Amino acid sequence: MPIFEFRCLECGNIFEKIAVKSDDTMDMQCPECKSESFERVLSKTSHVMAKGAGEKPTLTTKSCGSGNSCYTLNVPGPTK
Repeated sequence: MPIFEFRCLECGNIFEKIAVKSDDTMDMQCPECKSESFERVLSKTSHVMAKGAGEKPTLTTKSCGSGNSCYTLNVPGPTK
């Protein structure tokens, strides 16, 4: 079941909606202020890697110009 997150453009409240089936209809309004003005937000993810689970992730740092640094997290496992 996908969970979608939205931010109310009126009061800033962040709320979730769960879609059980693809043809489900949802009451799309902010539960706090009842506004129908909102935007979809990217949900946070959480990843846990256990100790001793094989190869460890590595962090690569490189210069991105103007004195800034960019980071790439290389997580072991299959690639697409």
